[in-house]
Amino acid sequence: MSYLPKDFLVWGELPVSDLDKAVQFYAHATGAELAVDTSGPNPMAMFRPADPATGVALHLYPGKPAKDGTGPTLHLAAEGTAEEIMARVKVARGQVVSDPIQIPAGRFFYAVDPDGNSVGFFEGSQK
Repeated sequence: MSYLPKDFLVWGELPVSDLDKAVQFYAHATGAELAVDTSGPNPMAMFRPADPATGVALHLYPGKPAKDGTGPTLHLAAEGTAEEIMARVKVARGQVVSDPIQIPAGRFFYAVDPDGNSVGFFEGSQK
């Protein structure tokens, strides 16, 4: 087998108990402006990539988050250094659960959002 797509993740969906509060948390933590879309059967808040035609997107939707620590971990790009992002996560009422971890592509850390979703926040080495 040799299937090698540009990205294996096509898009992500993250359930949240309160969409408005989740938009506030993620906008503050990442530095991104989330766009709320109510055109479909359910409202959702979109993380938009720089190029919507080729980038991987994520959206938040009203739903039932997994119990603390039992769901998948999504890793999100965020503005600033890992330490700056960690401070914003704490201010926004999230929980930082690791120190920054260095990998060849940059640094990330693990956190938990106010709904208990496991999230990694990534500081890329290419700015």
